[in-house]
Amino acid sequence: MPEITEAAPIALDLTGLKCPLPALRTRKALRSLSPGGRLTVTATDPLATIDIPNAAREEGARVEAQERDGAVTRFVIRAASR
Repeated sequence: MPEITEAAPIALDLTGLKCPLPALRTRKALRSLSPGGRLTVTATDPLATIDIPNAAREEGARVEAQERDGAVTRFVIRAASR
């Protein structure tokens, strides 16, 4: 039986962008993903820690991981299965 492998997450670099652009671009990228697809978002806007999880939730997606390294925050988001 062939092994089913998951596609690598799509990377979205939003460093340097200010509110509301990180949330808007994350929302747009989530809408273009296949059901169950993953998105890795990197942002430097301090409000992204609030706005990106909210945008994901509103799109029916969920944040699987969130980590902060200095001014940079990284999110791994899984799109809704529909």
